Amino acid sequence: MKKNLFLTVLSFGILGFVSCTSDDDSNGGSSTPQLELFASSNTSGTITYTDLLASMPTARAFTTGSVDADGIYFDDDRDEVIIASRTNNRLEVYGNFRNTLLTPVTSLMMTASSTTGDFTNAREIAVDGSRVVVVQDQAEINGNVNKLFVYQRTSTGFTLEKTFTIGFKLWGIDIEDGNLYAIVDLTGDIAVFNSVFSKPTGALSPDKRVNIEGLTRTHGITYSDDDNTMILTDVGLATSATDGGIVVIENFNSVFSSTASGGTISLSNQKRIYGPNSLLGNPVDVSYDDETNKIYVAERLNGGGQVLSFAYPTTAQADATPLTARLEPGVTGIYLRRD
Repeated sequence: MKKNLFLTVLSFGILGFVSCTSDDDSNGGSSTPQLELFASSNTSGTITYTDLLASMPTARAFTTGSVDADGIYFDDDRDEVIIASRTNNRLEVYGNFRNTLLTPVTSLMMTASSTTGDFTNAREIAVDGSRVVVVQDQAEINGNVNKLFVYQRTSTGFTLEKTFTIGFKLWGIDIEDGNLYAIVDLTGDIAVFNSVFSKPTGALSPDKRVNIEGLTRTHGITYSDDDNTMILTDVGLATSATDGGIVVIENFNSVFSSTASGGTISLSNQKRIYGPNSLLGNPVDVSYDDETNKIYVAERLNGGGQVLSFAYPTTAQADATPLTARLEPGVTGIYLRRD
């Protein structure tokens, strides 16, 4: 995701808390620059919005119908926020968002949803045009089945287009040119499903799966097409508040294509942020601003949840202090939009 923030640590109570990936959609013809950060939570029942170009960027919280959400996206053309509700097991749409920003209202009204119960234990969403892909992570409630659900956004809601059963545990996803990159949870691997929307419903195997050397457990993923850079997060041990990290892979298309399936992307092809000064324990989602070269992270463990930002790493590995840190109870997903 993207750009400048604020250098103080803000603690949010009722008034403010704040996925995978940045967005460069147009702003309905407006010439006013925009850089906006959206975040979801699995404890607060709110989503948050921050105008990062404001003189004093401050997150604004809005109550939704889901206490627990994981995955968030803003569609500027439709003026709506989409979340994956783990409370209600469906995609939920909260429309008329920009008009709401102009009022003192602190709650959002749901304007559309997918069918309740298509999926359970959602972990992330990714959007490609009118398609929304939802990750279902294995759990007892869904028979320990990992799936991808592909929906079409319609004028009234969502139509389930197809489902894919995946043979490994899932977390973050990112779609680039119709190719879906997926985190292989519990490992240091990532996988790609090429031309995923052309695949038939059913069991789906990745076209390639590679290991990231030195990465313990991947979770967050985002790709910058302009920079040809892939950024991943490492949560390490789930109980440790000091072993998380950020992995940056430059010249990604070349590095990935030259690595055989089952092979390893070496440390020599990485830039890394690890260490106690980074406050990275369980960084579950990541976004990147390729104009200011700032990385934004949803850190779930430290402080009960924080949104952190970092300068782009310039060395092979460093224990970088965040540029900004904001307490964000239960933060699970972040989405950055630039226009």
